[in-house]
Formats: sequence, C-alpha cells, structure tokens
Amino acid sequence: MTVARRPKTPREKYGEELRLRRIAAGLTQEQLSEIVVCSPTLISHWEAGRRLPKPDDARRIDQALGTDGFFERWLEDLESRYDPRFSTAVELEQHATLIQHFSLTLVPGLLQTPEYARAVFTAYRPNATDQELDQMVVSRTERAKIFDGPSIPVVWTLLDEAVLHRAVGGPRVMAEQLNKIAELADSRRIRLHVLPYRVGAHPLMESLLILMNFEDSAPVAYVDAFETGRLMDDPPLVSACQTAYALALSDALSQQESLALVRAAAKEHAHGQQ
Repeated sequence: MTVARRPKTPREKYGEELRLRRIAAGLTQEQLSEIVVCSPTLISHWEAGRRLPKPDDARRIDQALGTDGFFERWLEDLESRYDPRFSTAVELEQHATLIQHFSLTLVPGLLQTPEYARAVFTAYRPNATDQELDQMVVSRTERAKIFDGPSIPVVWTLLDEAVLHRAVGGPRVMAEQLNKIAELADSRRIRLHVLPYRVGAHPLMESLLILMNFEDSAPVAYVDAFETGRLMDDPPLVSACQTAYALALSDALSQQESLALVRAAAKEHAHGQQ
C-alpha cells in the first residue's frame, strides 16, 4: 500500500532540485559544503527544505554545480513574508482541503481582522515601524483569501473561552473581531466551537494546534509556542495531535451554543467602549 504524502512546498522543491543537481555533479554533501564554505548539516537542511541558503551561498552553489545562476535566481522567488518558523505551514495552508485549528489565548491568524492583527504584532514587536507593521498585517490578513472559495477548505475553529475575553486592541477592535468570527460561523463558512471555562483541564491547554488534510496526501500538524514552531508529518505524531483535538472538541459547546457565546462576548466588548 502506497502512503500518501503531503504536497511539497516551494522550499522543498528547491531543496530536492539542489540534491538532484549535487548528485548529478558527483558531489557528496560534505564535498559541496567545502566548496560553499558551510557545514554539511546546513547542506542537509537546504536539501530538506527546512532552510534556505543566503544569496551568497546560492551564488557559490551555482558556481560549484555549474548551474549558471539557477539557484540564486530561484531563491528570489522563495523569500517569505512570514515568520520563518511558520512559513511552511502557511504555504501548506493554501493547499489544504480541511483545516482544524485550536487557539488558547488569541484569535487564530487566519481569522484575524487587520486591527486585531496590528494589535498582536505591536504587542510583541514594540520597536517595529508603521511600515513594518503594515507589511505584517497585510501578510497575515491575505491568508483569509482561502475563504473566497465556496466550500474548500473546510475550516473548524476551536477556541478556548479565554480568547473571547482578552480585549486585544481594545473593546471596539475586539467586538469587531468577534463579530467577524460569528458572521463566518453564521454563514457556515467555518465550523465554530468554544471550550468553556467550566471544562477545566483539557488536552490542548498547552499549545496552539493546526491540523491540515490534503487531497490524496498525508495530513500534517503544526504546534506553536513562544518564538518556536514545529511542523509534523510523522504519522504517529500527527495521529496523537488528531486524538487530542478530538478529545478537546468532545468537551466543547455545540456550534449554536458557541455562536451565542461569541455574540454575547462581542456585545460585552461593544458596551465596554461606551
């Protein structure tokens, strides 16, 4: 039985081409690393698509492999606007048929309004310029274009109740943010569930989690913490994440109850700005 694989990201395609060209040139990773002046481990990371070479490195790769600027030119198309720890997950997000995300403390990036996103970025990038903030906000909110399709991807949103009450950006911003989530749920574009405080401990209370399924490809899971992120495609690990999500979902409120709670929280924030 053939095991389905997830779609290759642009970075992984770059790395695969590098590996094939290196082998065709009769070089080992160690030999190429000596020419490029880096460690063999870094070559391994490049070929696996986990990291990208710097322009100078790509230039030396082209010289070593006789590829006439091929890898240096291609590199220009792979520069991501996203945080490196999350860029691969964002690329895969565009190919997913099913996205199930859980958030413990803030609204998932895919659902954030521009003002909510700006407040989040400002909080952890206090020295960022207005231009840098603008770029980050545009990059984040552009991800929502996947909702332009009538039904794909199917999106499940599971929120800890704490997400509804933290007034990110102030009462007005928070009210608008929650109303947006409610509208997406009311129009059946997302499936919305909230884990209420009364549940107490639950399987996902330590991490953000995103699960993604693909057509004819293996599913992946992404977990995130402070300044770190991990994309997993190892079947046992992905299965463990799916189980944790299912267990947490079983304790959540129904869609109707969750929608009512989100709308009530939005009204509370709206009253708070008066």
